[in-house]
Amino acid sequence: MPPHESELDRSTGSAAAFEAIQQLLDYLKDVPETGQQLLQSVVQELHRADAGLREATAKYRVLVEQIPAIVYVDVADETMATTYVSPQIESLLGITPQEYIDDPDLWTKRLHPDDRDAALAAYLQGRELGEPFTFEYRLIGTDGNEVWFRDSAMVVTSEDGAPALIQGLMLDITERKRAEEQAAFLAYHDKLTDLPNRAMFEELLELAMARARRHDLAVAVVTADLDDFKLVNDSLGHDAGDELLRQFADRLREATRETDLVARPGGDEFLLLLADLDRSAPSHGTTDGPTLAAEAVALRVQDALARPFDLDGTEVYVTASVGIAVFPEHADTVTGLLKNADGAMYQSKKVSPGGYAVYADESAEALGKLSLSTRLRKAVENQNWTLHYQPVVDLSDGTMKGVEALIRWADPNGGLVPPGEFIPLAEEMGLIETIGDWVVEEVARQDQVWRAEGLELDLSFNLSPRQLWQPDIAEKILSRLEIGGVDPAQVIVEITESTAMTDPDRTLRILWDLHARGLRLAIDDFGTGYSSLSRLKDMPVAILKIDRTFVRDVATDPQAGSMVQAVIQLANGLGMTSLAEGIETEAEWRFLVERGCQLGQGFYFARPMPAEDVLAMHRRAGMQVVQSLAG
Repeated sequence: MPPHESELDRSTGSAAAFEAIQQLLDYLKDVPETGQQLLQSVVQELHRADAGLREATAKYRVLVEQIPAIVYVDVADETMATTYVSPQIESLLGITPQEYIDDPDLWTKRLHPDDRDAALAAYLQGRELGEPFTFEYRLIGTDGNEVWFRDSAMVVTSEDGAPALIQGLMLDITERKRAEEQAAFLAYHDKLTDLPNRAMFEELLELAMARARRHDLAVAVVTADLDDFKLVNDSLGHDAGDELLRQFADRLREATRETDLVARPGGDEFLLLLADLDRSAPSHGTTDGPTLAAEAVALRVQDALARPFDLDGTEVYVTASVGIAVFPEHADTVTGLLKNADGAMYQSKKVSPGGYAVYADESAEALGKLSLSTRLRKAVENQNWTLHYQPVVDLSDGTMKGVEALIRWADPNGGLVPPGEFIPLAEEMGLIETIGDWVVEEVARQDQVWRAEGLELDLSFNLSPRQLWQPDIAEKILSRLEIGGVDPAQVIVEITESTAMTDPDRTLRILWDLHARGLRLAIDDFGTGYSSLSRLKDMPVAILKIDRTFVRDVATDPQAGSMVQAVIQLANGLGMTSLAEGIETEAEWRFLVERGCQLGQGFYFARPMPAEDVLAMHRRAGMQVVQSLAG
């Protein structure tokens, strides 16, 4: 008997049957005794069968309405109307049986959006095939909670074989699903920090490298390992050590872009994946773009460790050694890239704990680099440096307005070494900050000498990315200028366009800090990078320097001339002064003047020269470097 048939229906049907049989007995009272006995035995058998049916039905109803599942009966037509649903629907979903029966679309309405199409398709397919079917889906309860169901249904056919009813059992499998999701999460995540683990990191790294191969991009792996972590465990206990790891994981998330991946393979080691990096060509002899981006992240990691960690009321300062490896330059496999990033990290921990190192290939070239590294380190210790100065000229009249300070390495074994041959290595070795400090001190000292001789000039020098991103760079520069008595207003700090755009938000804050201290700012090598004009207009830049690769062809190449003219107009529109680099002919000079470029430098006016030669030139001709075009 179908479960939706009521108790009243069953009792009414039985009474009618017994009444009909009693009438038959009255009619047959004159039949032989054996016939009456037969009919009486039939009646008794019917009584016993009805009592058994009542008992079985009651047991069935108790069973149906106590199991942790919902039993339902639907009409197998387009309406999908429900004729019966067990009371458990109210405890599981907050919907009364009557509400569910009254609204034929309620099941569809309550389906989770992500499951709706698949669940409807499974239900309709099962109805059409007429075979038992099982499917899983989520329903949204009235309290907003998701409940997972495993729905097992069968189709009941009519006498002609057409689908008549669908009887189903919706079993609550929410706990099982949560356990499966937790197991899946733990298979790819670190339980302590909830970060991805090594398995997930390697899979995503493989995908990132495949994408990079297709689109000629780069991928960087950054390894960060806490220094002296064992000391924290031994002194404060493992609970404090775990809390330190959790807090460090949070800081790493804050220090990286949303598109970067932070993972914890285990222990006190963390991995960062920087995908889809632009493989820009090196500019001005500096580190390539992908490595520069990875170094920016390494510096942010160091900044994240500048603040103490609060471990249950105890303030703890820690550092981390960081290693960098870049695909495809340093390795072309997942295993190789991870191995080389680890190697760079261990090198950093060995040479300069708390710093970072970029992977260097152990080849003959690396041995030569090692020799150069040893000599460079000695040069830093002994300050084997000298500055040459290239005049910056007012293009309208040929007078000297300032000088750009350019460092040279006075190598006892090789004479003067130009910056392009050692500055990238100095950046990689973490020596550039010390060299940069010397440059500012020397510029301030030289300005004192020149002013004593009546020579007052604007002074410009370059800052590398690592120098710019020092947390106290403005204070460092100002303190050294103050010792030399230099007015910050006569100092121009230059950064390359690629540096400005590598980490634009961070750079913008630093540039405004420098500007607020009275220093002027210049963007060097403009046109070789990928500037965002919307960001450029927000930077407090005073001078836009046009790269020499455009200037050298302006007199003969209309395309180069148009580009230079556009940069000059851009500078004027943004209230900046345009300065052309690498001017070597009068035709180039004349072109630039006619287009409104204000300043320039190049071999046509003067090569970089020692400080005493600048003074000698001034004594000889005053500020007039060359005759004006009019002259």
